[in-house]
Amino acid sequence: MSIPFDSFTLAASTADLGEEPAARDVADCVEFRMDLAAKSDEQLAAYDGDLPLLVTNRAEWEGGGAADEGRLDALGDALAHDAVGAIDVELEALDDNGRGDADAARSLVEAASDVDVAVVVSTHDFEATPPASELRDRLRRASEHGDVGKIAVTARDRGDALSVLSVTHELTEAGVQVATMAMGVVGSHTRAIAPVYGSKIGYAPVDPDAATAPGQYDLETLRTLVDRLSE
Repeated sequence: MSIPFDSFTLAASTADLGEEPAARDVADCVEFRMDLAAKSDEQLAAYDGDLPLLVTNRAEWEGGGAADEGRLDALGDALAHDAVGAIDVELEALDDNGRGDADAARSLVEAASDVDVAVVVSTHDFEATPPASELRDRLRRASEHGDVGKIAVTARDRGDALSVLSVTHELTEAGVQVATMAMGVVGSHTRAIAPVYGSKIGYAPVDPDAATAPGQYDLETLRTLVDRLSE
C-alpha cells in the first residue's frame, strides 16, 4: 500500500530491519537503506514489522553506498514486497542529462505506480546550498517525476537555512509536495521547522550512532519537536 505523504511522515532510517520494533511507537514508516544493508533481499523477504517501508538504494555518486550495476533492479525487486509503500529514486538518475540509464529509472517509477507504491525523487548537495531559484527548479522537476520531491542541501549560514524554508513554503502553497532539509550543524534546525512550512518527510536514525546524514536528530527528539511546533 502506498505511503500517502499527504501530511508529515517521520521516517526511521536504518540498514537493519530488525530495528523496526524500536521505531514502531515513534515513526510513521521505516526508511530501509538497502545500499548500507547486509543481505538486503533477505531482510525484505523476512520483514514482518508493522511500519511500511520507504526503500532507498542510494547511489555512490549521490552520497550512498550502492554501485550503479544492479541498483535499480534491486529497487524494482523490492516492489514485490507488500510492506514496501514507497521507493526513493534520484533526480539525477531520471534526468536525460543525468547519471545512469534515465529510461530504466523512469521505467522503475512507472512500475512503482502500477503497484500503488509512492515515489520520492531526491536530490542532494553535500557541499553548499544552491540559490533559491535552483532549489525551486530542482524540487519542481523532482515532483514532476514522483509523488514527493526531496532536496537535502548543506547550510553554511542561517541565510541558507532560511532559503530552504522559504522555498518549502512557496512550493507547498503552490500545491507541490516536497520534503526539504538543510544538513550540517547550521541547518539542523530545519529538520524540525521545515514541516511547519510544508515539508512532508523527516528522517531520523533508529540508532542515534548510525546517522545517515550530518545534522540528524535522534528519532524521539525529532518527533517531539515536530509535534510541538506543529500544534
